[in-house]
Amino acid sequence: MDFFLNEAQRQGRPDELTRYRIVVAATVSQLAMALFFLISVLSLPRKGFLLGVAIFCVVAYTLTLVLLRRSSSPFGPGLLLCSTLAGAYIGSSLYLNNAMAATHVASTLIPLLSFFVLGSRGGLVFAVLMALYAIVLLPLSQGQFTLWSANGGSGLSLSGNVFAAVCIVCVWGLSYMHSRARDNAQAELERTLRILGDNERKLTNLVESTDDIVCSLDPQGRLLTANSAHRRWYSRIFGQESRVGEPLALERFAERHPEFPDNFARALQGERVRVELVYPVGDTTAALEMSLTPMTDAQGQVTGVTLFGRDVTARRQAEARLGELHRTLLETSRKAGMAEIATGVLHNVGNTLNSVNVSATLVAERLRGSRVQGMVRATELMNQHAPDLGTFLTRDERGRLLPEYLLSVSRQVAEEQATMLAEMQSLTKNVDHIKSVVSMQQEHARFVGVTERVALPELLDDALRLHATSFEQLEIQVRREYASVPDLMVDRHKLLQILVNLLSNARHALLESQQPNKQLTLRITRQPEDRLRLEVSDNGIGISPENLPRIFSQGFTTKKRGHGFGLHASALAAIEMKGSLTCTSPGRGHGATFIIDLPLNPEQARA
Repeated sequence: MDFFLNEAQRQGRPDELTRYRIVVAATVSQLAMALFFLISVLSLPRKGFLLGVAIFCVVAYTLTLVLLRRSSSPFGPGLLLCSTLAGAYIGSSLYLNNAMAATHVASTLIPLLSFFVLGSRGGLVFAVLMALYAIVLLPLSQGQFTLWSANGGSGLSLSGNVFAAVCIVCVWGLSYMHSRARDNAQAELERTLRILGDNERKLTNLVESTDDIVCSLDPQGRLLTANSAHRRWYSRIFGQESRVGEPLALERFAERHPEFPDNFARALQGERVRVELVYPVGDTTAALEMSLTPMTDAQGQVTGVTLFGRDVTARRQAEARLGELHRTLLETSRKAGMAEIATGVLHNVGNTLNSVNVSATLVAERLRGSRVQGMVRATELMNQHAPDLGTFLTRDERGRLLPEYLLSVSRQVAEEQATMLAEMQSLTKNVDHIKSVVSMQQEHARFVGVTERVALPELLDDALRLHATSFEQLEIQVRREYASVPDLMVDRHKLLQILVNLLSNARHALLESQQPNKQLTLRITRQPEDRLRLEVSDNGIGISPENLPRIFSQGFTTKKRGHGFGLHASALAAIEMKGSLTCTSPGRGHGATFIIDLPLNPEQARA
């Protein structure tokens, strides 16, 4: 049928192409029947009118095929086809005086053909024409309008013609209803397809616009869809392109990922698989977070796998920088704690060394002014007069003064001895204090990073000892409220670092305070759920409400020479010990309380 159509008609819309093909099929079949009718008419004795009808039909159908190839619409050739068919049928039946022609199936097929070729309006015209032929033209030609035939058999029956006309109109009506339903269904289908197309286009644009890898695989691992990010990364990593319809796990991919078949099988079983992979890309590396997600149908059956990938290189680098920063922070915290403790040690040692220096200077001055040399000279004088020592002591003027002189010098030497002995005792005490402070620092420094059993009262006293001299000079009253608590498994150095830092801050707060009665309270209590609480409370300058939330932030400080690191490092150290460091303060000028909360069993707290 497409042989009789031109290229433009064959490339037209599907509905137009269907109408063209119906016109071609009907015209060719009617042309064949017209030729057969022409041959049959030639053998009839009365063939004038019928021969003209046959020739007219052959010419008209041939002209229809010619017009059809040159027409831009099937309406014109279809109208010629239907008019020729209807005219030839009506004319021949009237000429042959065929009373049953109206009830023939051809009278129904003509409106049906015109409906499909010319549309509903054109079909209605021919349906009305054939109905008028059945109930008007044919009875007029017969001259009879009886409801039933006279002999009860064959012949003109108006009721039969009316029934035929009704059938013709009903055929048009049913065709119209079918056409409308089909058009509505097609419109609904087109609307649905348009919506689906819009959704698919939006989804495609969404998938293509993302920098994440998105692709889908069938149960055999063949690539179904892939966005540009997938194609770019696949080519960048494996040096070859991934093609739709081919397996994703090509040779280089399979060599790089021997675990992929197992992960893919797990995804097909309904499990969501997530892995993080690192690929060498040029002189650097790229980290991708990949996830395999099962695709399911309406019945919940797995029909494939969706692969999502995200470049997490920047995140890994940020995490590495954060880890390095954390390590640096811990190291700086350790050094800051060591410096804080060392400052306390040097402060105590320095104050003690002042006393040692005073005692040593005093002993040196007493030794330089000692009367021991006078006793030596008196002894030498007595030795010179040994032969006549009695005469020298009784008769010589210098000899008579010598016993009194020796008595006076002996008393002075005894006084000097007592004074220097007292200074030496003080000097020994101060040296012992220096040895104790240094020994304590060495003892704590020896166990850095080691968890051991620590007696909290002793540790608090050690921290106080590092600030003892400063507290005495500032006349700070220290109160100890130690409850009976078991020993704590903790890193001795970290906890000492926190305590020394808190005591140092309390000393500064009390120094700046105008309180005449400066008090520092150290408290140890046991809390529920096997936890211990250490409190360092002072009645110093306190903390304002706006600064309280930021007190543990890195770099925040209210001191003129502060660096804003001590409390931040102490809070981190408390967290590392599975505890916490918090602060409460009623406000400026009302003191502050720092609370260290620690678990008795760090392993259980860690779990």
